Amino acid sequence: MTDQPQPPEGDVPVKPTSASRTTLSHIMTSHDTNLLGTVHGGVIMKLVDDAAGAVAGRHSGGPAVTASMDEMVFLEPVRVGDLVHVRAQVNWTGRSSMEVGVRVMAERWNESTPAQQVGSAYLVFAAVDGEGKPRRVPEVVPETERDKRRYQEAQIRRTHRLARRRAIKELREQRAAEGIDD
Repeated sequence: MTDQPQPPEGDVPVKPTSASRTTLSHIMTSHDTNLLGTVHGGVIMKLVDDAAGAVAGRHSGGPAVTASMDEMVFLEPVRVGDLVHVRAQVNWTGRSSMEVGVRVMAERWNESTPAQQVGSAYLVFAAVDGEGKPRRVPEVVPETERDKRRYQEAQIRRTHRLARRRAIKELREQRAAEGIDD
């Protein structure tokens, strides 16, 4: 992939949240199950990462890699035959990073009820160029009140991630200065 020219600092391109929103659907089979007969959490996590990666690549206009996964929550078990829908969208963007929110829904194969939420997650992706170096991403523009709420919540999660990372680094440095070898 060739490097695309980056716009000047003051001229950041923008994209609405709807521009990269996507849904990935998959029918769960016996190959996806654990010893309890429910779908492995790791199978769901892969679908989440796949959908979020598609959204991050679409929003950034090129390759993006998973930097972290926050708050993967499993609300209900997923079973063989369930049709799983993984809905993802960009909630927030920084210079080269994006938070993608994901909602996992499942339709039960033997019930005529609407799909129910079975999980959710937040992932951070970094846009990269052909050499794997960070590259600039378009700013995301929230469109609805729900999008605005998600944007604000993403800013809070980012602040917490950075504070946690700083606190851990400081603790490790302190322990090293005290001669504690972990």
